Amino acid sequence: MDLGISGKKALVCGASAGLGLACATALATEGAQVVIVARTEGPLREAAARLAELAAPSGGRVDWVAADVTTAEGRARIFAAHPQFDIVVTNAGGPPAGDFRNWDREDWIGALDANMLAPIELIKATVDGMMDRGFGRIVNITSSAVKSPLEILGLSNGARAGLTGFAAGLARSVIARGVTINNLLPGTFDTARLASNFATQARRDGKSVAEIRAARVAKHPARRLGQPEELGKTCAFLCSVHAGYINGQNVLLDGGSFPGAF
Repeated sequence: MDLGISGKKALVCGASAGLGLACATALATEGAQVVIVARTEGPLREAAARLAELAAPSGGRVDWVAADVTTAEGRARIFAAHPQFDIVVTNAGGPPAGDFRNWDREDWIGALDANMLAPIELIKATVDGMMDRGFGRIVNITSSAVKSPLEILGLSNGARAGLTGFAAGLARSVIARGVTINNLLPGTFDTARLASNFATQARRDGKSVAEIRAARVAKHPARRLGQPEELGKTCAFLCSVHAGYINGQNVLLDGGSFPGAF
């Protein structure tokens, strides 16, 4: 299937590894002009080089900007180099897991900056241009914890739920001009973030990381963890010309872990 996004310009955040890189890969191999962003230049530069090789056969192009999107300075650096985008994929590593009794105001503000306010600022900087040009796709990578909150992920639960509510309200006002806004809710994907969560749980429960991982997989309906490329290709479809009637949705990718019909 031709996704119809060849030549479209895409911004993908947190794209030096993990789910962000998987989304950037899927878009670039469809011929999109992808700008990948992360805070650390070394891994980002390496990811861009690998991605450029993968994208070359389809005519996709790859650029990179080392920036912290949670800061005004970081966002300004991105838009100084690339003023407009047709596709924006917001993505940030979740805040640390833990006990809410140990979190102070600064912990909460940090979570909100990374997982709610920064995505909103990126949307604010790009959505009007998308509407003027008659095409836009915004995809926020949030978490399955928005739908099934986990106690140890309280910071993430709160911040990402706030972004979800904001996106739902905005989505209805932009689709008539060709722009959609949706959220991807990854469950247990085989990423460094999940490994960190397993380590936190292992310390809390006095078990090994291998035991925690094995127990999680054993009770998962799919009996496996999700692979990043599965989410990446779903992201690319939501960004395609074929997904113009999917809007304001929370797309849950958890292998059926959520125990409900709705």
